[in-house]
Amino acid sequence: MNQMQNFNQIYQENYSNVFRLCLSYVSGNKNLAEELSQEVFVKVWQNREKFRSEAKISTWIYRIAVNTCLMHLRKIKKQEEKQVDEIPDLSNESEEEVQNAKIGFLKACIKKLDEIGKMIITMVLEEIPQSEIAEVTGLSNENVRVKVHRCKGRLFKCISQKEKEANL
Repeated sequence: MNQMQNFNQIYQENYSNVFRLCLSYVSGNKNLAEELSQEVFVKVWQNREKFRSEAKISTWIYRIAVNTCLMHLRKIKKQEEKQVDEIPDLSNESEEEVQNAKIGFLKACIKKLDEIGKMIITMVLEEIPQSEIAEVTGLSNENVRVKVHRCKGRLFKCISQKEKEANL
């Protein structure tokens, strides 16, 4: 199999996971997530000779994706002021609207986590094994387990507060 065929296979096997990761970092903006995903695979192609096969290729690609998304967020953060989350009044809303609001609360609460917390929770939501999360983040398995537990606690507290404020 030549390099291009190999790259095409890697692209096909990993694109959807990279896209979902990017989508979570850019708050559901599909166009931006597609741009970032393409940027990730350009970097994968440009750096393919640097892959040392010490980890799974998907782990290496995931690390590139996380770094690409974080660099994008840092760039945006420099350009814009932080916006305050608005909490809608949901007292007379339908079940679907309430569910959408809860998802919005979760996304808003994830945004409040530090960068490593966002990265870890995003991978947990993608059902990435903790051993692979440890590899991607450079943390020990035990440290990942503790951070996951702490992040979940922070998210629960934040979401509960938002639901209380919205009278859900």
